[in-house]
Amino acid sequence: MKQLKVFKSLVKDSLDVITSGSITYHIWMASLTIIMLTGMYCYSIQLEEGLSATGMTDKVSWGLYISNFTFLVGVAAAAVMLVMPTYVLKDIDFKQAVLIGEGLAVAALIMCLAFVVADMGGPSVLWHMIPGIGVFNFPNSMLTWDVLVLNGYLFLNITIPFYILFRHYQGKESKKSVYLPGAILSVFWAVGIHLVTAFLYQGLQAKPFWNNALLGPRFLASAFAAGPALIILVLAIIRAFTEFKIKDKTIKKIAMVVTVAAQINLIMLVSELFKEFYAPTHHSESAYYLFFGLDGKTALLPWIWTAISMNVVATILLTFHKFRNNLKTLYFCCFLLFVAIWIEKGFGLIVPGFIPGPYGKIAEYTPTGIEIGVTLGIWAMGALVFTMLAKTAIYIELGKIKFKKKKKF
Repeated sequence: MKQLKVFKSLVKDSLDVITSGSITYHIWMASLTIIMLTGMYCYSIQLEEGLSATGMTDKVSWGLYISNFTFLVGVAAAAVMLVMPTYVLKDIDFKQAVLIGEGLAVAALIMCLAFVVADMGGPSVLWHMIPGIGVFNFPNSMLTWDVLVLNGYLFLNITIPFYILFRHYQGKESKKSVYLPGAILSVFWAVGIHLVTAFLYQGLQAKPFWNNALLGPRFLASAFAAGPALIILVLAIIRAFTEFKIKDKTIKKIAMVVTVAAQINLIMLVSELFKEFYAPTHHSESAYYLFFGLDGKTALLPWIWTAISMNVVATILLTFHKFRNNLKTLYFCCFLLFVAIWIEKGFGLIVPGFIPGPYGKIAEYTPTGIEIGVTLGIWAMGALVFTMLAKTAIYIELGKIKFKKKKKF
């Protein structure tokens, strides 16, 4: 009963925190709400008209939704780059940022699941994914493995921070014997969620563009570049607008992780390009379409070359100690990397896998306004969830809200 009272008090205090703030904060939350409502309206049109309201066809059946899903799985997995140094290696410099990273993972996973629902056409078909009720087909289907690892990772990233914050809210230290096993498990689970997602594409024999042994490792490299890059940008915003001051040393350590991952990602990209173009076969047509166009079809050319240019510039700048330690340059490079990998793991990976089609026909894909509206709505939902989680966590860590014990007379 006592713990239930503490939980009720925490919920009440959290609601007070997330519903109060500066004018800037209220404008931010109102803007996200408006974008979410717009997304819901676009989604209602999709529910009424079906997936024909999107730019997807029987030729290109995965588009903007699955592109964002793939990218966000990597963002969620990147939280492990803070969890492992903090909980396992006991690096105190990462301790300030780990709860923020886990909050970002929760928001990313919620967006992942929302994009899957949007891509399936509607929530009415979700029962197919419920074990024992739907057609789960475990363990043969890689999709069922993806469902399990994503929901399992979401559970870990909710329960571990919640336990720590719940203890801190009561003015108590969290017990390592409780959270450490889950933290260690989440390290391996984070790698698993991205590898399983990569295997989901890699196992489709009819899509030679994805039949690449480097797909799984490159997924991880790009994730550990884009995810921590986003974490750095979020920490910069938190430092600017809150009293929760993250040390420069913490940001610079995360920057080193971003740099190494970006370098590995670039090396793997060069390896893939060599494999596709040095000794091309008819299976290289998707890569040719992506990088050079086919039969005058060049819709993805501006996207992929912009992404590669941003990727190269950011990686080169981050490689030099002088630029990496300059916070303004670091933030700029993190932004470039984040956008570049979003393009690369989105349009640059998903769409070319369907082009050209089985009979050599090239049917290009362009997202509709409905798709873009739903996508922006889901991103706004993720930003809203993260804002609420981060603000509550910061207030608890700063001691601004805590459980008030009633005095006994």
